[in-house]
Amino acid sequence: MSIQEEINKVQEEIKNTPYNKATSHHIGRLKAKLARLRDEAERKESGKSKGAGYSVKRSGDATVSLVGFPSVGKSTLLNKLTGAQSEVADYEFTTLEVIPGVLEYKGAKIQMLDVPGLVKGAASGRGRGKEVISVIRNSNLVVFILDVFQIYQYDVLKQELYDAGVRINENPPDVTIKRMDRGGVIVDSTVDLDYLSVDTIKTVLGEYKIHNAHVLIRENITVDQLIDAVLENRVYIPGLPIINKVDLADEGTIEYCVQTFPEAIMISADQEMNIEGVKEGIFSSIDFIRVYMKPQGESADLEEPMIIRKGSTVEDVCESLHRDFKKKFRYARIWGSSAKHPGQRAGIDHVLHDKDILSLIIQK
Repeated sequence: MSIQEEINKVQEEIKNTPYNKATSHHIGRLKAKLARLRDEAERKESGKSKGAGYSVKRSGDATVSLVGFPSVGKSTLLNKLTGAQSEVADYEFTTLEVIPGVLEYKGAKIQMLDVPGLVKGAASGRGRGKEVISVIRNSNLVVFILDVFQIYQYDVLKQELYDAGVRINENPPDVTIKRMDRGGVIVDSTVDLDYLSVDTIKTVLGEYKIHNAHVLIRENITVDQLIDAVLENRVYIPGLPIINKVDLADEGTIEYCVQTFPEAIMISADQEMNIEGVKEGIFSSIDFIRVYMKPQGESADLEEPMIIRKGSTVEDVCESLHRDFKKKFRYARIWGSSAKHPGQRAGIDHVLHDKDILSLIIQK
């Protein structure tokens, strides 16, 4: 039996097993087996693949992937946001390559990627889905472009990404698994677990040949989250739904969309409706912070901050400013919430906060 046949068999068994307290242990084992088989299939496919994937060099302050079914308006939106020339047509699968563009907004340069349309089965490779998803995995934000008449597509897209190990609008589970040489599986939890028993936890770990480990759980997780913690190859990316072609819809359809996706941005890319709202939504969805640069011996420039990602360090700023700054770096002076006191002397690994004032001292 091939790996794909095993996957299909396990999926069918999960589908046909009613979920209740009595079957939760069995379903947990099946889900762990399914995740393991998918992981094996992915590694096997990667090992033998000789086809060229999509190669995109990251640039700017962040990278955003425009994701959607074919012909939902991704290319039109990219063109309106960035001026990039992505081919636009009324037939499906117009975009056959990854088309990049740059959105400049509030001082940030955001790389926008129009990826080929995803379809159901993309996680298994349909429509070059694996190559497309590999680009998405390296993004800082996923923008879902939905047709106003087919908003069900969101669930399909999100599931395809989920099956490929991409978690949208989720945080990594607060679980620590420390493997040991002996002693069996020891489970400690700081919270009550509603969805997992100790036996299920041991069974899931056993599926991955982990028979000796200390498991510390700090939140009420599901079996799927436990599997994610075991595999350690999941990526967690924020997602922003955008509903396009609203100029073609009646009031009832639009109201249904608003009720179903209250967080979505309603637009018409073709008619340039609410394009500014898209720009603001993208900017707000990415954790940007502002850092004001202070040349040595001069006043800080409080008019034009440097835009960087939350969690960035002094080293990241050095690399953004000039390739020699990191090599010639001596120390930094920090004013702001990340400093213990005004003008704190800091090293290159110091993590910056929003509205910090930064002065770099480099060798001359």
